[in-house]
Amino acid sequence: MRKLLPLLILCGIASTLKAQYDSVWLYPQGVPGAIVKNIPEKVTVNPQDGVTITGDIQKPLLYIHRPAKPNGVAVLICPGGGYYVLAMDHEGHNIARWFTERGITAFVLKSRLPDDNLMTQKTIRPLQDAQQAMRIIRGNAARWKIDPSKLGIMGFSAGGHLASTVGTHFNKQVGEITDPKISVRPDFMILGYPMISYKPGNYPATAPNRLLGDKPSAALIEEYSNELHVTADTPPTFLFLSSDDFLSPMNSIGFFNALLQHKVPAELHVFEKGGHGYALSKKHRGHVEEWDRELEGWLRDRKLM
Repeated sequence: MRKLLPLLILCGIASTLKAQYDSVWLYPQGVPGAIVKNIPEKVTVNPQDGVTITGDIQKPLLYIHRPAKPNGVAVLICPGGGYYVLAMDHEGHNIARWFTERGITAFVLKSRLPDDNLMTQKTIRPLQDAQQAMRIIRGNAARWKIDPSKLGIMGFSAGGHLASTVGTHFNKQVGEITDPKISVRPDFMILGYPMISYKPGNYPATAPNRLLGDKPSAALIEEYSNELHVTADTPPTFLFLSSDDFLSPMNSIGFFNALLQHKVPAELHVFEKGGHGYALSKKHRGHVEEWDRELEGWLRDRKLM
């Protein structure tokens, strides 16, 4: 049953991990830019890999996974799905459990997916939702026992594009809701086999472009090619991917090079084999399945564990 709080609506939900976590509506006063239609949210199973996916999201949520002994660090997780769907368990709740086992409070973002039928200005809506999530987390840091200066962001695939957009476009809060008193800049980034750039050669030429549209302008491509927006203020970043990924490895390599050029602390792991979309699943892909051990070491080095 939902419980009304001064600013947020919280509800307890049982996850597929047989654990309990809360959820927060991003916009309890109404979703900005929404085109209200009688279209139900869809939860299905991808027949190719058995991953549960969610689409037609119209009421974005933030799920809160609390560790037994929080260490003050928090991370916002952006599941992937090509901006068409979200792999909420596979690249969301399962990842959150990994963090909570290590004392890190994890937030899983169920953001809107760009769709002209369900929203105006579809290009800004995923970023708007992620920035709103950052504001909510920092604004409630004391409630959730986290240090607002130790809030990072993680994303997979298209969720990696969203996360890297948050990590490079934080100087401008987009959309109808802004708050200059609360920063939306992440303090660190973790990007798993991410989509980074819409420049030719990085984004598959034959793939539909759900975020920007089928014929985006040069200005729009540049705006959302995040390697072009790295500065000295971009957060320290951990990247991992496989060289046999169908998504060009140059997405991550180009971003890594931009980080180095601006003297941003960065670590890049390119595994020989692994493909795409593996998250924490163990399917005999080889040592790519050990990427989380490398991440754990990086977090320890940065005193985040």
